[in-house]
Amino acid sequence: MSEFNKVFESENIIFVNLSEELIDDYLSMVNDPEIANKIRRQTIIFTPENEKEWVQSKLKEKAYCYSMIEKATNKFIGNVEIMNIENNNGELGICITSSQQDKHLGTEAMLRLIKYALEEVKLDGVNLNVYRNNPRAIYLYKKLGFIEEGGDEYHIHMIYKGQKENDNEVRSTKRNI
Repeated sequence: MSEFNKVFESENIIFVNLSEELIDDYLSMVNDPEIANKIRRQTIIFTPENEKEWVQSKLKEKAYCYSMIEKATNKFIGNVEIMNIENNNGELGICITSSQQDKHLGTEAMLRLIKYALEEVKLDGVNLNVYRNNPRAIYLYKKLGFIEEGGDEYHIHMIYKGQKENDNEVRSTKRNI
């Protein structure tokens, strides 16, 4: 894998600008049925052309959208994004490939993305939407300090209220970002 434009990092993750070089990785992730049902309601198969257009549009708009690369292996982990910024509050999004799940990279990535959003982008707050059929993500977000603030039949809207310092896993990960 080539060198990418590093934007920020955490202990195990390098956050880089989106790259057309990663289109095959992006396609594997978004077209994986186990991932797809957690990030969208409709079944859509994305093509290389779709992904190239998406990458180009995100780069053109200078979106806060980044790919994650695992430091130890140089493998693609997934993508994160800060989007829909209104009144200096941003919506966070994360998607991790099936092969990179269950390594606590989601916890590390979200902690670092929150820190980046609040300290470097200088947002006043962050929130997210999560599908109700994604209990692992809901558990993680609550553990990180998000609380439920509404939603609909498909989504739960959550607002970040700060970390729960009594959670050992969060504390040990927090020291490393």
